[in-house]
Amino acid sequence: MQNPFQNAMAQLSKAAQIKNFGDEFITRLRQPDRDIRISIPVKMDDGSLKIFEGYRVEYNNALGPYKGGIRYHPDTEINEVKALAFWMTIKCAVANIPMGGGKGGITVDPKKLSKEELERLSRGWVQKLSDILGPRKDVPAPDVNTTPEIMAWMTDEFEKITGDKTRATFTGKPIENGGSAGRGPATGLGGFYVFDSLRAQIGLPEKCKVVVQGFGNVGSNAARILAENSHIVIAVSDSKSAILKEDGLDLAKVEAHKKNTGSLRNFPGAKNITNEELLELPCDLLVPAAFENVITNANVSKIKAKAILELANGPITPEADEILFRKNIPVIPDVLANSGGVTVSYFEWKQNLKNEHWTEKEINAKLLPMMQDAAQKIFEKAKENKIYLRMGAFILALEKIKEKML
Repeated sequence: MQNPFQNAMAQLSKAAQIKNFGDEFITRLRQPDRDIRISIPVKMDDGSLKIFEGYRVEYNNALGPYKGGIRYHPDTEINEVKALAFWMTIKCAVANIPMGGGKGGITVDPKKLSKEELERLSRGWVQKLSDILGPRKDVPAPDVNTTPEIMAWMTDEFEKITGDKTRATFTGKPIENGGSAGRGPATGLGGFYVFDSLRAQIGLPEKCKVVVQGFGNVGSNAARILAENSHIVIAVSDSKSAILKEDGLDLAKVEAHKKNTGSLRNFPGAKNITNEELLELPCDLLVPAAFENVITNANVSKIKAKAILELANGPITPEADEILFRKNIPVIPDVLANSGGVTVSYFEWKQNLKNEHWTEKEINAKLLPMMQDAAQKIFEKAKENKIYLRMGAFILALEKIKEKML
């Protein structure tokens, strides 16, 4: 398993080779401001006590309060959380929002806990970290396997401990708990806005054949939005299965099938394929929307997509990135492509602090120009330096962070 933090630092080194930012600045960015590990004791339903390991990494707050999700996953460990916190730092700068980067998590398989155990665990995470969290300090959000309901429990726990009634410490909450309209589809929609803004410039047709890896919140929303905008989604996958239909999938029926059967397998009229085969399908646009490190040295030579839109965090390793660049396969990088989620989280934070509520229409009207602006600035930066889009994004972000830090 590749260490995601080493991948993130390899990207930082690469950016430092392209532009001289000065050794001191780069040295400071190689370490988070803080990485915190906590043990969370949870009374289980059978009366036994179990200890879970939790994390919060506060990477850099030069631009504003630390911002970043909390993931619940059996493979979550500190290097992954550090990498994600670093990428959040870059992402907030790319999206041009006044927030820094952080990330959190708990090593747990949430599917093995009852709802009550999950609630006790989530509140336990807040109890251990309440002194470092706050609307002006550190603002967490949902990530893999965490939901609006979990954010509501955490918000409630934080209010109990601190008396803070703004509800601005956690974003991604349910609407009735101070959440924002449009947060669910925000990452997928932001990714579409970025793709749509760059499509012609990276040489893709008006009607693209699309393959989406990952059918969770981000992947399913992105697939739906692409299809609604007359692109043809030919294949999708979840963690266990993948399906292909050359003339396009009816996504509403695919969602219903997954809901009824718990899997994408055996969807009527589609062919069952593996996740590995899915990544290697010939298509105009490949959208990795699941986990990190899915395109590596081992499979990059078999990638037949004309372009890649990264909606997952870190789905392509640095070595594979280089090869794709040499093969003229443009990659719209995660720090740009999936920044719609954090942008709408920022809108939620602003609404909470001002005690306002904006409609979904207002949210999307604010999101669109921010995504288009970031996409075009990065495209220009990449063109001007004859580098790939990811490095364009990194250089743009590092310029902003350095200016604030110094």
